[in-house]
Amino acid sequence: MRPNTITDMLGIRYPVFQGPMGAGLSTPALVAAVTNAGGLGGYGAYTLQPTEIRELGAQVGQLTAGPWNLNLWVSDIDPALGNYTEAEFDMVKSLFRPVFDELGIPVPSPVISVESKFARQAEAMLAVKPAVFSFVFGIPDEAILQECRRQGIVTAGAATTLDEALALEAAGVDVIVAAGFEAGGHRPSFLEPAEDSLHGTFALVQKLRWKVRKPIVAAGGIADAAGVEAALRLGAAAVQVGTAFLACEESGASATYRDRLFSPAAQHTELTRVYTGRLARAVRTQLPARFAGMEQELAPFPLQSQLMAPVRKAALDSGQLEYSAVWAGQNAGNLHHRKATDLMEELTSLWR
Repeated sequence: MRPNTITDMLGIRYPVFQGPMGAGLSTPALVAAVTNAGGLGGYGAYTLQPTEIRELGAQVGQLTAGPWNLNLWVSDIDPALGNYTEAEFDMVKSLFRPVFDELGIPVPSPVISVESKFARQAEAMLAVKPAVFSFVFGIPDEAILQECRRQGIVTAGAATTLDEALALEAAGVDVIVAAGFEAGGHRPSFLEPAEDSLHGTFALVQKLRWKVRKPIVAAGGIADAAGVEAALRLGAAAVQVGTAFLACEESGASATYRDRLFSPAAQHTELTRVYTGRLARAVRTQLPARFAGMEQELAPFPLQSQLMAPVRKAALDSGQLEYSAVWAGQNAGNLHHRKATDLMEELTSLWR
């Protein structure tokens, strides 16, 4: 296939993005492996402090001289947290206490007053100057986008609907990531509730193709060369692959986590708010079913995530995987590769 706007824009050989996974699942090694193989490595940095983002830039720079993508969350705190009370949080802790008891771990008490890190993180990002600054859950302030343009940093925003894509384009964002509901991890909707913004990747790409002038990156459910070819034929300029790279040894996922992605359990995924308070796709477990219908009783993000963090860790550490949050896309049951270079070789086979 011929070079396209994405490869020309970024100076990469192949229009293949590695999904930027947060919470320690991205690593500099994975970023470098993908970039050095001709794609665009990506790092999900939304949990990092600004100093850690600067350190990350230095670490990646030691492993690759090529372009890479740093990803942040524009909205990293739910608005409901502004008026949230200790009494409300105590009710949530009581609701989940049996889960902690079953795992034999104490219920944590996170501080309910949480401040957004995004502005300070964005400042650190500009200091690091990655080739691509991607973001989810909204659109950064015009000042940030303008500074990215001044520095030559390509901006890429995630859209789960046509309206979100049009808003990103109107703001001057360079690339639109069409985030289909097949994707693992969080649904990055920002104009309407995530539950009302569930478009399949290929349907979304086609909707955007006729209405959006900016290059489109197809994200969600793509794990092999056939998925890459299909996305490009439907009008995407590039693809973003997350779960398949998460399953590789270079990722920050534990061996238990990665084995879960290759197990029969990965054939079944579900969207749930239980683990973080925001809608996300993970391998199906018993917890979402236990709390079905209680979505309105969960704590706002990131408080729910902080509450459940010990559960997620203990479940993986102890092998009690019915309590674990293993983020995975709907195509996780078709994973084959455990090394990023092998996966990149398959994903880019169309060009050889």
